[in-house]
Amino acid sequence: MTKVLLIDDDVELTGMLKEYFEQEGFEVTAVHDGATGVTEALSGLYAIAILDVMMPRLSGVEALGKIRAGSSMPVLMLTARGDNADRITGLELGADDYVAKPCTPRELTARLRAILRRTLRDPVVPEEEGLKPVIVGALSMWPAQRYAEWGGKPLALTSTEFNLLEILARNVGRPVSKSILSEEGLGRPLARFDRNIDVHLSSLRQKLGLLADGRSCIQTVYRLGYQFIRE
Repeated sequence: MTKVLLIDDDVELTGMLKEYFEQEGFEVTAVHDGATGVTEALSGLYAIAILDVMMPRLSGVEALGKIRAGSSMPVLMLTARGDNADRITGLELGADDYVAKPCTPRELTARLRAILRRTLRDPVVPEEEGLKPVIVGALSMWPAQRYAEWGGKPLALTSTEFNLLEILARNVGRPVSKSILSEEGLGRPLARFDRNIDVHLSSLRQKLGLLADGRSCIQTVYRLGYQFIRE
């Protein structure tokens, strides 16, 4: 049974979500402050964490930073502060998705399942192909282990960043549209004014090394999308 860690100081809300998620087949542990949430998240017991932003002891943003320093587990941010600046900050810090309250348990469950599908398996890559390393220039990726290196040094990627980078690397030299990146990397269609792909790729560019000529290996292709270049 998939274990979900729910970190939110709203006891009534977490009780309702816990009951709903358990009816959907998940095993849920709920904690109500950021510090305890970080400890539980780094235990390695959970497949995914749902993390509120406004919490005692450690805010959700602070908690996310500590989780990302020690784990690449998927994290879905859940908050009442749904403006673009908060959403982009959460994504830049390594959240895999961002849902603004109020939201329905059904929507939250759908987002959670979409993240888990991306994390646990890649439906667009044949199983035998997914087991092979992807090596492009200084980049090496081992999809089965969810592990990547640049120039022989480990990359600390979120699960969403790993998915997007793998899609681009498997299509090296060819532009990949934002629609394809959203559908295959985020598990949902690209919405109008949706900047999630841009934010995730901006973060990826900061984590990857530069090419010999100083350019990023991820290039924007006007009106087409993004392209991974070897040199």
